[in-house]
Amino acid sequence: MRSEKEMYDRILGYAQSHEDIRAVILNGSRANPNRRPDPFNDFDIVYLVRDLAPYKTAPIHLDFGELLVYERTDENELFHEHFPEFVCYLMQFADGNRIDLTIAPTDRWHGYCFDDRLSVVLLDKDGFLPSLPQPDESSHYIQKPTAQTFFECRTEFWWVAPYVSKGLWRGQLLFAQSHMELCIRKMLLQMLAWYAGALHGFDRTAGKCGDNLQALLPASLWDGYLETFAVCREDDIWRALFKAAALFTEVSRLTAERLGLAIEDAYDRRVTAFLHYTHDLPRDAKTLDFQAD
Repeated sequence: MRSEKEMYDRILGYAQSHEDIRAVILNGSRANPNRRPDPFNDFDIVYLVRDLAPYKTAPIHLDFGELLVYERTDENELFHEHFPEFVCYLMQFADGNRIDLTIAPTDRWHGYCFDDRLSVVLLDKDGFLPSLPQPDESSHYIQKPTAQTFFECRTEFWWVAPYVSKGLWRGQLLFAQSHMELCIRKMLLQMLAWYAGALHGFDRTAGKCGDNLQALLPASLWDGYLETFAVCREDDIWRALFKAAALFTEVSRLTAERLGLAIEDAYDRRVTAFLHYTHDLPRDAKTLDFQAD
């Protein structure tokens, strides 16, 4: 596997040898002074060019090594993506290195320098880029919730939970599992992150997919979160749903107490009762006779 220095030499050498490339910026994990280096860290690179048009109209030959697989994501028919203001190549090399390369016009420099505090200027041929502050993780910190965002997170969780239960009642396991993973988990993870911030301060990150939360949360909450994952089987999704509901209720109240927020609804009690009602409802039922209180 090529070393980090060899990769930077290749990246910067390409830029130096092409007159149209005027600056190079590094974003992401390799700009993070707190990162724990491993061979899977991506090189998130931005080339700033005078004229983007040639890069838009034809593929370019990027001599960065033997490619294992690559894709272009600024123009993508499968995902209906069309981003005229940049070109993006995601490249996985046979030796294990990976470059996520964005090519953008020089007049778009501001976003690539300041949208993410994990940014470092590697090359500036014309001296047009500003001196950047030392990179840090502040743009990725857990954001302290307002009363409104806290309420909206709770509402979204309890609004979607019955979707999971009705999918299970109908025998639509993929429908139920999809709603568990795409929304229930997202809201639960958000609430756990807020509680971690309430415990330790909002000057740290939850990590990708919440991995950093293991070190920030009490073991009982982290272990409880892991129990919300389910195999795609009806009984196990029911188990995971009830666990997620109980955990979300607990962490919502802990977060509210810690941050001085109010919970004025009864969503946790009323919706959880509806979930149990749906669980016990005969499969041949024609109507619902649920009483919330």
